[in-house]
Amino acid sequence: MQLVVARIGRAHGIRGEVTVEVRTDEPELRLAPGAVLATDPASAGPLTIETGRVHSGRLLLRFEGVRDRNAAEALRNTLLIAEVDPDELPEGEDEYYDHQLIDLDVVTEDGVEVGRITEISHLPTQDLFVVERPDGTEVMIPFVEEIVTRIDLEQQRAVIDPPPGLIDDRAEIVSSRDEGA
Repeated sequence: MQLVVARIGRAHGIRGEVTVEVRTDEPELRLAPGAVLATDPASAGPLTIETGRVHSGRLLLRFEGVRDRNAAEALRNTLLIAEVDPDELPEGEDEYYDHQLIDLDVVTEDGVEVGRITEISHLPTQDLFVVERPDGTEVMIPFVEEIVTRIDLEQQRAVIDPPPGLIDDRAEIVSSRDEGA
């Protein structure tokens, strides 16, 4: 099975290094020197990591055969993809790979069906479940423990405790102007 582990950013310097947006909780394992990664687009790879280092809080990588800024810049926005055993699980107890979460049924704490996870959206501040509802509409649910209270892989479901207005029209609108009325 293939997992996207990073996206190549801009070139850094003149010797072929690139910045990398890490998309894995295990960069020391997936983005280590010697790792061979598939790419999207496929025509850019496969790429073998020659060196890696952290500079000003960003991961910089150099790939075998990429020796100058122009070659590095040509890789910009390329996704790096690692081959992973489908039975392998993340190290952390409450960590999941996307493929484990896709197609889980989403239900509320009291058993009300919300829908099915069709996509995981990875944003800078948090991840979102994109959930297809039974009527075909979509709702986005933040993947945070205050809302997603339990992932049950055996039952193939995610249990949520949504705040008012997240999945329905029960939002409470409060205004300071209402206090004086």
